[in-house]
Formats: sequence, C-alpha cells, structure tokens
Amino acid sequence: MSKIEVSRQQSQVGFLVCIGLLSAAGPAIAHHALDGKIPSNFFEGFVSGLAHPIIGLDHFAFIVAIGLLAVGLSRGALIPAGFILTALVGTGIHLLKLDLPGAEMIIAGSAIAFGVMLFTQQRPNFMALTALASGAGLFHGYAYGESIVGAQMTPLLAYLLGFSLIQYAISLLALLIGNWTMKKFTRPTFSPLQFAGFVICSIGTVFLTSSLLG
Repeated sequence: MSKIEVSRQQSQVGFLVCIGLLSAAGPAIAHHALDGKIPSNFFEGFVSGLAHPIIGLDHFAFIVAIGLLAVGLSRGALIPAGFILTALVGTGIHLLKLDLPGAEMIIAGSAIAFGVMLFTQQRPNFMALTALASGAGLFHGYAYGESIVGAQMTPLLAYLLGFSLIQYAISLLALLIGNWTMKKFTRPTFSPLQFAGFVICSIGTVFLTSSLLG
C-alpha cells in the first residue's frame, strides 16, 4: 500500500472520528467519579482524583497532547510536570472560592491549540511550550476543584495525589509511545502524531462548541 493511500485512509478515519464526536456533542460532562458525592475518606479521594482526568475527555485529550508534543525533547518530561504543578494551584484557587472565568472554554481551547500544533508539526521551543502547558494547568486544575469542594483534608490530599499521579503517568506514557512511533515511522506522509493531533483538536472543538451553546 502506498504512502498516499495510507494517508488517505488515515484522513478518512480521522474524519469519521470527528463526525462521531460532533454527533455526540452535548452539555459538558460534570466529571464526577462518585456520581457527585464528595469523597469522605482517603480511598474515595484517591479514586476520584485518578478518575477525573480520565472520564473528562477534554482533560484526557490535553494530557495526551502534552506528552506527544514533548516527543524528541531532552527535557520533555518536565513539561507535564509544570502542567501538574499549576493544576494544583488551580485547584487551590477553586477551593479558596476565587473565580477563573471561562475555564471550560479555555480548557477546550487548550486542547484545540495543542492538537493543531501536533497536526501541523509546528511547536514552540521548550520554554514556551512549558509556559503554555503551565498556563493551561491553572484552568484544568480549577475545573478539577469542583469535585472536591467541601471535602475534609484527608480525602482532599488523596484527591490531589491521585490526579497528579495519573496525569503524569498518562503524559509520560504518551511521550514514550510518541518517541517509539517516531522511530518506527520515519518520514511518513501523514504521521501517527498528526493523526492524534487531528483527533485531539476534534475533541477540543466538540467541548468548545458545547460550552458556547450551553
């Protein structure tokens, strides 16, 4: 099969994914692992922290995008670390009952922006990319805070630990897979990372549309 045919097939699959996501668009999901219940102990807090970045597709897409954009960078693992640190700050802002306006739209926009960088294979330098990821982390963390407002200190700390560990693990796994992929697919017409960028951008578009219409 020629590279042109492979590229065409990948584009068709990406188009179908986009259509499927758009057809499923609705009000933004509230991302509660415990059906809206506030965690009351360490276990519930930890599980809720692990689940929130996964069941929230917009968050998950962005975490994966961070890892994939770090592919090939010698200090790439520091980029998601910066994101997680500012996400903790963002959660703290929410717990202090301070307001970050337009958080859901900025979260969706961050997925779109990082997806576009992957798709176009254009990314800023390490410092700029870290700054962008860290800036987005404030708003992602602010959204995470909604699930833990009102919890006691033990489940709160467990929640923070859970979402920090799962996000770093996902982003590092994406980084490792991305590095392996780039070694296997040398100079492809349409690389797997570009395809991932297209899907991530589509997810961000769905959630942005949902936020605007909601």
